[in-house]
Amino acid sequence: MLTCDGQIPMNRSRTILSHRVGRNSAEHYMWGEHCDGWYLLKDTKLTVIEEQMPAGATEICHYHQHAQQFFFMLFGEAVIEVDDQEVRLTAGEGLHVAPGHRHRIKNASPHLIRFLVISEPPSHGDRVDSADNS
Repeated sequence: MLTCDGQIPMNRSRTILSHRVGRNSAEHYMWGEHCDGWYLLKDTKLTVIEEQMPAGATEICHYHQHAQQFFFMLFGEAVIEVDDQEVRLTAGEGLHVAPGHRHRIKNASPHLIRFLVISEPPSHGDRVDSADNS
């Protein structure tokens, strides 16, 4: 649909990417014990992050008050604990975690894993660490 002046209307509240994005060009951060994250999309309403964890790494158990998250495995095999239940994910599989549910991802394999974390709204600043981190 075009506007009267022949332009395609844009939702001004969203960032429109005008270039490709990947780990080589994305904002990078470190977390946990030698884990990496890359912001593939960092918007006020949505984030898409590619993360990697070395063999044996485990995230701290936590929950988000507002953010829902979707974890999608790109490479390797992970275990995601959600409210004391373990779900094993392999490449090509994903899991939705609703707000308020305690969760953490673990790499129990002997290999590096890579996955996407899609959060709506963004989860940074919305995290509450759980008392149970055994």
